[in-house]
Order: sequence, then C-alpha cells, then structure tokens
Amino acid sequence: MAAISFQSVSKNFVNARGTFKALDDVSFDIQEGEFFGLLGPNGAGKTTLISILAGLLQASNGRIQVQGMDVQTQSAQVRQRLGVVPQELVFDPFFTVREALRFQAGYFGINNNGAWLDELLECLGLADKANHNMRQLSGGMKRRVLVAQALAHKPPVIVLDEPTAGVDVELRQTLWQFIARLNREGHTVLLTTHYLEEAEALCSRIAMLKQGRVVALDDTSTLLKNASSNVLRFKLDEQLPPELAAQARITGRIVQFPANDAAQIEHYLAAVRSAGLVAQDVEIRKADLEDVFLDVMGAAP
Repeated sequence: MAAISFQSVSKNFVNARGTFKALDDVSFDIQEGEFFGLLGPNGAGKTTLISILAGLLQASNGRIQVQGMDVQTQSAQVRQRLGVVPQELVFDPFFTVREALRFQAGYFGINNNGAWLDELLECLGLADKANHNMRQLSGGMKRRVLVAQALAHKPPVIVLDEPTAGVDVELRQTLWQFIARLNREGHTVLLTTHYLEEAEALCSRIAMLKQGRVVALDDTSTLLKNASSNVLRFKLDEQLPPELAAQARITGRIVQFPANDAAQIEHYLAAVRSAGLVAQDVEIRKADLEDVFLDVMGAAP
C-alpha cells in the first residue's frame, strides 16, 4: 500500500476568462518511507496538488489516498496521518511557542507527549524560544515553529511545501538534518522546493510538473544519469554576444553551456575568445538536477 496515491487528479478553476486547468490527470504513488520530491516552475500546480492532499481544496476529478484512506471521505483519519508545513507563515500571536505546539497536538487528541514536543524544540533550535510569544519571533523562527506544529502529533507522512523559502542557511541545515533522521526512522516525506540542490541531495525519487501535468517521474539517480550532457562553466566580466547568450545559462557572472564532447567545449571557448572576452575559472562538471530540470521543462510541451 502506498503512503500517498494520486489517482487521475484534475483541478479546474473558473475565472473571468473561462476555465483554467491547474491540474490535468496527475497520477503517481509515493511509497512508505520514501523521500519524494515534487518539482516544477511557479504555476505548475504543486501547491494546488498539496492543498487537495491536505483537504483544503477539492479535486474536480480523481482521488487521493493517504495510507489507504481517502482524502475526501475519510478526512479525519487522513489528518491524523499527515503533517503539512505550508508556504505561508500562519500563527496565533497570543500563544507562546510551547503553547502553540501543545494546542496543535491537542487537536489530534494527544495530551501527554511533552517529551516529543521537547525533542522538536531542541532539534529545530527552538528550545531557548519555548516560552517566547509567537509575535516576538523572527520570520525564520516562525518558520521553525510551523515545522514543529506540523510534527506535533508525530505523523507518519510529512508534507513540506517550500519549507526553506527565504530562510537562512542555519535553518535549512537544522531542518534537513532532522527531517532526514525522521525519514531514516520510517516517516514518508513529500517535498516541494525551488532549491534544486536540496531535492538532489535529499530525494530518492522525483516528479516534475509543468502546466498541471507530470512531465517526468523517476529515481533521482536515473534522471541525472540520463542528462543530455556535461556542462562547461566559467566566469565572465562582460556580456556574451546575443547569439552565444541564447545558447547559455547565465547567472550573474557565471556562464554555463551544455557540452557533449571536447570539440563542443573548444567551440564555445573559441567563440568566447573571438568575441574578445576572457573566460575565468573554467571547469567541466557533471549535469546536476537544475540542468535536468531545465532540459525537461524546455522539452515538455
């Protein structure tokens, strides 16, 4: 039995222009104990899919099951099994951190799990903030509390929707160490993130969405193995000519070209020299998940 099963899920929204299909026949399973990544550009349908999973939206068609329980018809049982960390910072300003966690556990009928709440506070770097009022916390600390609240009832399935968006490196490292530990202990994790290096490091399998459809679904290692090429990477202090720039991925001073062989590498470097530019810190690297993601998104209709 799958931990999460998406079965032909579609979602339509009606606006002034007509009907917009946010999800189009999405089907895949996430197995028990998996660390699974759900990737896609903004507007691809990731948050819509998670909102339906969490019971915040209703699918237009299809169904979702969590450990064999139907999200729509067995919502109370599903909520017991799910811990969802949303993108938005939502908190009650009148509670301390510890009170917020205790109340969250109480929603699930759990009243005597102080040891687990203490462990959450310690592992997420919140122990010294336990008696602080929520409105006194920084944005990063509030984000940690959101994670702790989602885990207060120790759910077997953890859903993380952009959990590290806009937060510092320390929180990212603290969070991933703890979530990776829970995953090793048997918890299933579903992650959406724009930090593709996180997905590559953490997720054993990945689905990619584009315009509401699944356009890739495979083991992370297989996706990387099937990448079309290696990458030529260097730095430039000046802009590339437009005809070269159109073939490159440029981030600030860093320029990257897909490079299948030595001849192609020399072709790009010669073109840079012909333009009167000097390539610095030249290196050849293996394609990473970002390269795969861009290839998939570029090829998918």
